[in-house]
Amino acid sequence: MELGIYGLGRMGGNMATRLVRGGHRVVASNRSRGPVDEAAANGAVPAYSIEEMVSKLEVSPKIVWLMVPAGKVTDDTVDHVMTLLKPGDIIIDGGNSNFHDSQRHAQKVTAAGMHFMDCGTSGGIWGLKVGYSLMIGGEKPIFEHCEPIFKTLAPENGYGYMGAAGAGHFVKMVHNGVEYGMLQAYGEGFEILEKSEFNLSLPEVVRVWQNGSVVRSWLLDLAALAFNEDPTLSNIRGYVEDSGEGRWTVQAAIDEDVPAPVITLSLLARFASRQQESFSAKVIAALRNQFGGHAVHFEGGEVGGVRHEADDGSGS
Repeated sequence: MELGIYGLGRMGGNMATRLVRGGHRVVASNRSRGPVDEAAANGAVPAYSIEEMVSKLEVSPKIVWLMVPAGKVTDDTVDHVMTLLKPGDIIIDGGNSNFHDSQRHAQKVTAAGMHFMDCGTSGGIWGLKVGYSLMIGGEKPIFEHCEPIFKTLAPENGYGYMGAAGAGHFVKMVHNGVEYGMLQAYGEGFEILEKSEFNLSLPEVVRVWQNGSVVRSWLLDLAALAFNEDPTLSNIRGYVEDSGEGRWTVQAAIDEDVPAPVITLSLLARFASRQQESFSAKVIAALRNQFGGHAVHFEGGEVGGVRHEADDGSGS
């Protein structure tokens, strides 16, 4: 098949290459020139603007796959592409858009006589080699028309039609929420191991867990790579960002009255990881000192405490 891909970042560029290797004609475009040149070197047709990309698509209906940041960038790009396409053409959003945005985009695109699909895409930098997990929403006949593209991008049994517009990004959102919880569990477990009285080799623990254990997974395989490179992770700071989908998952749980404590707390743990100094922890330390005379760690390293006349030494 033929399609245009706009947005050649860490995933978009590799997706273009995988599609070219699968025999598709890919017109690749990006805001900056470097990734376009790289895609061309890998066999894609270069296009240095959205207009050029659409003009170089030769087959109708034209298919434009977007891999751009969620939010306003996706909004603006969808609007721009719509001005260049004709009724019957297809826009696929393969980024991490909020499913509410995808529902809104679908209504706008459909009203103009075109078709819209939202494709939740998982696989990261490994997708070029092993394929991408694709969760797809939109009109079923359009899914079937584009299926050769999905089949090339995904590993065997790695793609599927999730339902109406928005369903693809909704499933991907929950997927990422589950990922948050799994990552947090692994992180906490390995910290307990690392701080134990035993001189444990974490790469050795991972090796054993990878074979026959109920906690084996691709994430554990990636942990093996990380620990083999740096057994104590001494070169990594414990600062964890979030892409937004964990927040959206927690909000969906609230909206649906679904208790989701693991996913929620894993999101909050990421917030905590970004604090150089926790003010809430300062408040707790100050209060413990006030009611119980417990020691306080001061700036500069000193440790001290304040005893009050009413304190009988039985502070909790």
